[in-house]
Amino acid sequence: MGTTIFTVMSALAAQKGAVNLGQGFPDFDCDPRIVDAVASAMRDGHNQYPPMAGSAPLRQAIARKIDAIYGRSYDADREITVTAGATQAPLTAVLCVCIRATK
Repeated sequence: MGTTIFTVMSALAAQKGAVNLGQGFPDFDCDPRIVDAVASAMRDGHNQYPPMAGSAPLRQAIARKIDAIYGRSYDADREITVTAGATQAPLTAVLCVCIRATK
């Protein structure tokens, strides 16, 4: 396999002294409060896949945050999608355009 984007970004992060999140391997430990919150959520049954657009409370919180910061209102049910990462986000956007164009 040739050079991948992960190889390029890892080298660039090392060269610039930046935090390398390109592959999801930061060089620092996770905040213990986050670990505790995840464990608590799992114990409370929040361990299933969310709806395709993301969980409703998260989308609603994002809409409120965007409105508070930028003064822009978005419908959390129709205009906000939460993705699993930087690879899925552009794929989702392209698929939305392609699927919409075929209808």
